[in-house]
Amino acid sequence: MTEPTDRTEPAGLSFDLTTRPWIAVQRLDGTQDELSLREVFAQAGDLSRIVGDLPTQDFALTRLLLAVAHDVFDGPADIEDWADLWADKQCFAPVPAYLDAHRGRFDLLHPQAPFFQVAGLRTGRGEVFSLNRIVADVPNGDPFFTSRMPAVERLGFAEAARWVVHAHAYDTSGIKTGIEGDDRVKGGKVYPLGVGWAGTLGGVMAEGATLRETLLLNLVAADTTDLRFDPGDRPAWRRPVCGPGVTDDRRVTGVRDLYTWQTRRLRLHADAGGVHGVVLGYGDPLVPRNMHTREPMTAWRRSAAQEKKHGEALSYMPREHDPSRSAWRGLEALLADRAEASQGSDPARTLRPQVLEWIARLSTGGWLPRGFLIRTRVVGAVYGTQQSVIDEIVDDRLSMGVVLLHQQDREYATAAIDAVGDADRAVMALGDLATNLARATGAASDGPRATARDLGFGALDGPYRVWLHHLAEADDPHNQRARWQKEVYRRLRGLGDQLLRQAGDAGWEGRMVAAKKGPVWLNSALAERWFRSALSQALGNAFSDDPSDPAQEPDLSPEVPA
Repeated sequence: MTEPTDRTEPAGLSFDLTTRPWIAVQRLDGTQDELSLREVFAQAGDLSRIVGDLPTQDFALTRLLLAVAHDVFDGPADIEDWADLWADKQCFAPVPAYLDAHRGRFDLLHPQAPFFQVAGLRTGRGEVFSLNRIVADVPNGDPFFTSRMPAVERLGFAEAARWVVHAHAYDTSGIKTGIEGDDRVKGGKVYPLGVGWAGTLGGVMAEGATLRETLLLNLVAADTTDLRFDPGDRPAWRRPVCGPGVTDDRRVTGVRDLYTWQTRRLRLHADAGGVHGVVLGYGDPLVPRNMHTREPMTAWRRSAAQEKKHGEALSYMPREHDPSRSAWRGLEALLADRAEASQGSDPARTLRPQVLEWIARLSTGGWLPRGFLIRTRVVGAVYGTQQSVIDEIVDDRLSMGVVLLHQQDREYATAAIDAVGDADRAVMALGDLATNLARATGAASDGPRATARDLGFGALDGPYRVWLHHLAEADDPHNQRARWQKEVYRRLRGLGDQLLRQAGDAGWEGRMVAAKKGPVWLNSALAERWFRSALSQALGNAFSDDPSDPAQEPDLSPEVPA
């Protein structure tokens, strides 16, 4: 939807984000509320978390709050400064005075400097577009579950403010209508310049028991190794108001800058009843390559393709989340420290998020008790069709004791990572069983194999999360891993028995198939022997409750993919 002319908002409209409720939160008793910026900080110890309209909105709003906190404290400078904040239940007491000092820049409808917007922003023809352009649960294409279809006609000021923050973080790419005064406009359009900054990340943050704990756990100190903070670092509301085009010579100065980076140029159109339209264009681009010294809330992967393209000896890119894999299956990327991720003298292939390196430092230094529990939350957007739509949103949590991040006591982290390997190998054996049963009946094997693997990981998902949650309480992590292996064996043996029953008479009769050592008559009985042997070997040959389990059978495996 577009309107033919650019209408001017009525004079005198205001929505002060420092005092008006707009951030959706969950209290410790489970009830939900909307609070102003001032109230969120004042009540942070009584709140459980941010609960935005989408998980990605939670992440974007948390980063906004972190930018405020970093700027209020001008730090923390080091771990001792952080410890003082952690010990002080009233640590956010300076926030109201800070918000009062910058109150004008937090007015969503300010006539000269509206929050995260550009006053007077307009296209060459004065179009005003549908709010679909910033409301991410009604994307261009297949929508998420929503009652808004076919379009968003109007938003209240509180919700509009949340989507403004989200647009800078996660807006899609694609061709956008050109903004008047932007030198990048060609033929009335600006061609794709990439998604919002947070959209390039596999977002990771630590959640505590309260929002206060969450904010402090992610409040990384300025003396953190391998993370750069420039002296002039400041958030968007302490910078000059953006113009319609790209800001000349912009370089990231630190987390305050990065958490509020203006990736878009945006202007809401409103009247006294709410927001009814938007103008949206590209803002300041940001290249993710080698930003690992600036961005703490994502893991990183070494990219050979980027090294070749740019002639660099080392290039790191954000490690995005795979929506087909639960967070626990990628635990190594969260727990492995840099020494473990390196291979000899070669640089690390992956880097865990700096926010977890920071919490590892707190754990190792004794600033957090060994049994202190955090929830590692992973959040990300998965884009499709040349990044012009959001296809999926990833949102998952893992509860773990901070001892798993301890830099000198690595036994717990090793046990947790090895337990994921146990699950992977055992599920592979279950997939092989499904493949062999399909071959025995003459059916296609790809579908049954994928289904069996999904069943296997699904059966282990809940038990692993519970096991990980309690791992830090154990005196001996090796014994805990042995208990996990027994649990995996029990559950996957049960799923294997289910697949064998489903194979029926055709599976029992079997047929001749090719194997590594020549043709073999493959039926469900032989497939079961192979499965039980592979499952036992995957879990250390020590967890069968059946004395006839052929764990040491000779290699009769068929020629099937791993």
